Amino acid sequence: MKHVMITSGAKGIGRVVTERLLQDGWHVSILQRNPIDWEHERIHMIEAGLTDREQLLSAYEQAVERFGEPDALILNAGPYIFERKPLVELTDDEWDEVLTGNLSASFWLMRRALPSMRSNRFGRIISYGFPESGTAPGWIHRSAFAAAKTGLVSLTKSVALEEAPFGITANMVNPGNIVGSQKEMRIEEAEVDEGTPVGRHGTGEDIARLISFLLQEDSDMITGAIIDVTGGVNVVHQYRK
Repeated sequence: MKHVMITSGAKGIGRVVTERLLQDGWHVSILQRNPIDWEHERIHMIEAGLTDREQLLSAYEQAVERFGEPDALILNAGPYIFERKPLVELTDDEWDEVLTGNLSASFWLMRRALPSMRSNRFGRIISYGFPESGTAPGWIHRSAFAAAKTGLVSLTKSVALEEAPFGITANMVNPGNIVGSQKEMRIEEAEVDEGTPVGRHGTGEDIARLISFLLQEDSDMITGAIIDVTGGVNVVHQYRK
């Protein structure tokens, strides 16, 4: 039995990723803050918030009881402040939520998952960042999120190095500007986007395709990678906004 755990895998990009995982034959434990009615024999939906360590780890144990220790961990969820704010306007609660939900929660889940992956000599960990996060760029009015995700870059790379001898890979996927209904779109539904070198906007399926490959046994030489899925927007300077 192949078992993958994904945070917030029932809506948005996470839903399309989960659908692809089911297509690939995985049993999927979904950790969702607000559970969504989705019936499937290979899905286990568990209520869990990312900022409460005890609740999060309790949800993990429920997943283990249902499908066994996970072979893969996808850190799809992460708190984000949609209102644009300079650092001086951030509250302690906002800072704590973004840092804890994106960085500390990833640490807690990785630490719990790694021992069994080591024993099995196989494991796949996938985190999410933002385009160019691997260069630790500044992001005006998004300082908390930028700090959390660039910290997660280093954490992901560190785990990739530490766990490589055990057959475990750790990589980060950076979705481009995939917003609104685009998150649950298939590629054939994508509209023309002249601001993107490939000529269309991104979709949830673009992310799901990459994750599907990174979870395979044949992807074992790809670890510690930070992969931007942007259609080339951040490759050619004149396409940068």
